Amino acid sequence: MPTSVFFAALSLSVLSLTHAADWPEFRGADGQGHATDAAGLPVEWNPNVNRNILWKAALPGVGWSSPVVVGDKIYLTSAVPVGGQEQAVVDRSLRAMCVSATDGKVIWDKEVFPQSAAKAPNIHRKNSHASPTPIFEDGKLYVHFGHQGTACLKAEDGSQVWTNRELSYAPVHGAGGSPVLVGDLLIYSSDGQADPVVIALEKATGKVRWKFDRVSEAKKKFSFCTPLVIEVGGKKQVITPGSGVVNALDPVTGQEVWKVRYGEGYSVVPRPVFAHGMVFIATGYDKPTVLGIKVDEKSAGDVTDTHVVWTLDKFAPHNPSMVVAGDDLFMVADNGVLSCVDAKSGTVHYQERCTGPISASILSADGKLYLQDEKGVGVVVKAGKTFEVLAKNDLAEKSLASYAVVGKDLLIRTEGHLWRVGSR
Repeated sequence: MPTSVFFAALSLSVLSLTHAADWPEFRGADGQGHATDAAGLPVEWNPNVNRNILWKAALPGVGWSSPVVVGDKIYLTSAVPVGGQEQAVVDRSLRAMCVSATDGKVIWDKEVFPQSAAKAPNIHRKNSHASPTPIFEDGKLYVHFGHQGTACLKAEDGSQVWTNRELSYAPVHGAGGSPVLVGDLLIYSSDGQADPVVIALEKATGKVRWKFDRVSEAKKKFSFCTPLVIEVGGKKQVITPGSGVVNALDPVTGQEVWKVRYGEGYSVVPRPVFAHGMVFIATGYDKPTVLGIKVDEKSAGDVTDTHVVWTLDKFAPHNPSMVVAGDDLFMVADNGVLSCVDAKSGTVHYQERCTGPISASILSADGKLYLQDEKGVGVVVKAGKTFEVLAKNDLAEKSLASYAVVGKDLLIRTEGHLWRVGSR
């Protein structure tokens, strides 16, 4: 499918890729928004005067999945209207694409699933039909469209290894959570209108290995959270928040290790983060609370009353995932108020207005925090206990996807484009 590309006024020789750590899944290599090897990321960019805009590529369709990067290739998903006209009710082509990190040109663009308008439930105005972020491993790209299906593709050309469309459920507002890889399994949450479950597929075949039935007190069962894989005492756990409860699962068996309850919290979106022996989660709508949960080898069963070290309910996020930098946990509420909190104690260092309305997750890199608001303004803040804005950069286009990093540059997905932003 054709994609037009606009080049900044820079020669291709200047745009040689800086090889650094890959960005293979939602929120990067550790799944927690850290670009640890990305010293020198740009602080300022401006498309109006062509400042630090290396290229801008138009993308077909609509998708709020974030970019993933391996080597000199970028992978994304999109939902392209059949017939080319974007409207609420239309048949769509659910697609995966590979884009050159060097110049933004499309390398391949393949349909994964057709989506019938008659069988596609309505989505939230801030969602898309292609919101879950792909994940890359060993030459394979795993793409997930929630209730519409999951697939494994060969990263070199987009050809299909396997697909699974047998695990449909009744979503509310569409799909949102991305999958994770652990061992020989691909794991994701299916928190729909009823009977929420966590599902593990064999990554080689797409067949179901296990299902975990999520049980909680919450009346509204739907959520959109991406699990996080952590290691405790040499053993891996899959941390998977849903409506009313966060469960830690044994990835091999799918059995619960521990859980923490949080009542009626639903529509949980922020991905957990893990640092200092603690898991940090936000509890969803209607009134979000952030929980700091102690995790150790003795954590087992219901630890709600014993392992929640602190809670914070003022300016907690509904949508953006948090990040830990040093001893501090940073979170941004959907209204744009940024909080710096001592990760171990929950003591608040500051809470300051930072961005406009925001859904994208925070990026931590090189002593700075990067926040991209819904109007396309990227705000760069010093990562410290004192609030200091370093720059505000307006791309003037709607943006809900989270950042990715390629070399020393940022990748920013807006409503119609993918941008590579970097200093040269």
